[in-house]
Amino acid sequence: MDLKTATALRRLRLVSGPEAISFILLLVCSVLKRTTDFNAVPVMGMIHGVLFVLYVVFWADAWNRAKWPLKTAALYFVLSVLPTGGFFAERKLKREAESAVIASRARQEGIVNA
Repeated sequence: MDLKTATALRRLRLVSGPEAISFILLLVCSVLKRTTDFNAVPVMGMIHGVLFVLYVVFWADAWNRAKWPLKTAALYFVLSVLPTGGFFAERKLKREAESAVIASRARQEGIVNA
């Protein structure tokens, strides 16, 4: 894995957690708006919207650079529209990055010829 691909995956991983948190907070604010006088939906909606757009841009970049199959790319996109999916995407991307680092070190040391 080259540096640009690793960077694209890292950006996607770093935005997936905050995007998931903002989605959950937006849902909570939406319920509070309907049950109380508290209305933070416009603010949380804007924050979540910006984070979601960043997630989609970083997802497209990671898909392009990592050459994911359609199934993997679709999985990461579906995870972005589920309330807690960003947490699962972050965990899966972290494991993928760790595997790539291990494989890279093995190739450098001549253990694996991949």
